[in-house]
Amino acid sequence: MDSKAIALHIAESIDISGCRRAIDKELLYGDRDELFYSDGALGYLYIFKYGIVSYYGLPETTVSEIFADLQPFCVKWRRSELTEEIQIEWVSSEQASRVTNNKILLPGSNVEGIRLALLHLSQSVALDYFEGLSDQIMNETRLHTSYLEQHGRLDLGGKKLKKYIARVLNINNQISENLYIFDSPEVAWEDEYLDKLDKHLKQIFDLKERYRTIKEQGFIIKENLSLFKDIMDHRESNRLEWIIIILILVEVVDLFIMRIIN
Repeated sequence: MDSKAIALHIAESIDISGCRRAIDKELLYGDRDELFYSDGALGYLYIFKYGIVSYYGLPETTVSEIFADLQPFCVKWRRSELTEEIQIEWVSSEQASRVTNNKILLPGSNVEGIRLALLHLSQSVALDYFEGLSDQIMNETRLHTSYLEQHGRLDLGGKKLKKYIARVLNINNQISENLYIFDSPEVAWEDEYLDKLDKHLKQIFDLKERYRTIKEQGFIIKENLSLFKDIMDHRESNRLEWIIIILILVEVVDLFIMRIIN
């Protein structure tokens, strides 16, 4: 049998506990971050709290019903263009299974194999989403540093700079909170075949390199934010110094005037 596994980004986040109550299918694996369901023979559904849903062997009518059930539990629901798919073919034995750029061959009896395939497909879509967020704040930060280079001062100040720093920190926090998922699942530690499949899938989807790029961008962004904060603090410090100097001058002038009058 040959069919496509598909992963989509549908929301900023998904309430997993709410989905557990709403989805009426056989739950094969579940925790606070993800739910893996079986839907009859060779039909599978995987839901992740970071807004990704993947599935295999489900008819479009069933997928539409699932999305309708999920929508109330999604934060910032959207059917974005962030999606990825790969062919999965069932073979008779583990010896015949393999992973290529456009197809995964899995032994028909290995449910954990399909779970791993859907997991890494979903992680690839999640990385696309987080790469987009990271690139967005990198581009914005680059504009501010370019202005600083050309004019010797920031084009942000006071409340506007604080709001920008808070926005960037919120995006960075969202990325950091969800990127922990890229560790290997426990099931891959205990089975040599699944461990090999796990490594092959990470290689095919280039998960480690893309993950490393996002983390490096995060460090660069934090360094720039630290610089912006130092500049803001220095600006505020100078402003306070001038206020103090002006107050002292006013007091001296007032004292001088009082002496002349007296």
